[in-house]
Amino acid sequence: MNPRNTELADTDDSSPVDNGTIREHDGKICIFIDGYWIRYYAPPPNTMEEKRGLILSLRRRVFHHTEAGINSPGWRTEIARKYYEEEADPAKKRVKAAMLAGSLFNRATDIFTTVVDLEEKGIQIAEDNELMKQCESCFMEALVLGKQVKHFSGEEGVDELWGEPFKAFSYPIDRFFDSRYIKLAQTFASIDKVVDRMISIFSEVEGFEGVLPKLDELRSSAKTEVETMRRDEAIYEVWPRYVAAKEAVKEFKPCGLAKREDSIRYWEDGLRLLHMGQDVISYLSGVRVPMPVTTSNYMLNCDLYEQNGSLDSEFSIPEACFDASDSTCN
Repeated sequence: MNPRNTELADTDDSSPVDNGTIREHDGKICIFIDGYWIRYYAPPPNTMEEKRGLILSLRRRVFHHTEAGINSPGWRTEIARKYYEEEADPAKKRVKAAMLAGSLFNRATDIFTTVVDLEEKGIQIAEDNELMKQCESCFMEALVLGKQVKHFSGEEGVDELWGEPFKAFSYPIDRFFDSRYIKLAQTFASIDKVVDRMISIFSEVEGFEGVLPKLDELRSSAKTEVETMRRDEAIYEVWPRYVAAKEAVKEFKPCGLAKREDSIRYWEDGLRLLHMGQDVISYLSGVRVPMPVTTSNYMLNCDLYEQNGSLDSEFSIPEACFDASDSTCN
């Protein structure tokens, strides 16, 4: 990131702005990253206590947004590793890798919390201490295994979530915050990509005109939710607005449709596509990192709907699946 320029007042947005510029924008202090103004929070002091709070917060976030059953306690790491190493079935081994990643993550957090507790009692722990080395090793291995962990939707892995605790452990806090703003800007771009595509689709579908302003509100409120920390008092305005925007899209019903039986499927699948898009926005705003596979899959569904007027491709099930003698069928 470029060195930061701090400006006290809002200025003309038409003039070029350097990445890392901090100034008042739209009534709040923001930082400019890759074309986006993002709510700015000054990093806290780079202390072990602050790092512990940050890592504990990241741990809650990781397990909240990933698949169920992987929050294995740190004291069971050896047991989790044994079952992972002995598993031969690829599908089961992936899940056991996820469980081992969760256990390693918890062990690293347990070690770091213990180190901070000791320091608060006046016992200094050097960075090359065996405990710190073991903590780093657990974070790194969890990061590698985390590539096999899926988002709770099952759509894709979100290994970037597993990288953040390691960064919080390894980087000074201000550098960690800088890396987060880059991810937030990338999340903003993903939200724009999805909403822009939804608007381009539904502006051409009879009866869906009324959803367009609701999608614009979902875009704006989702970005505001992404950039706002939970400890910020602004969340009491930001979160209700975002939830209301999601509900407005979810509850939308097209009106003024002509009574044509041949178009019922077209409108029904339009609603399905609308709800799928709202879910993708919800996933993105939750993890606050890009989800390229999920986003790409949604774009493919948009293309399918635009081309065929439905979400089912003509040959979605291979012809070979109807031949019981085919050895490739499961």
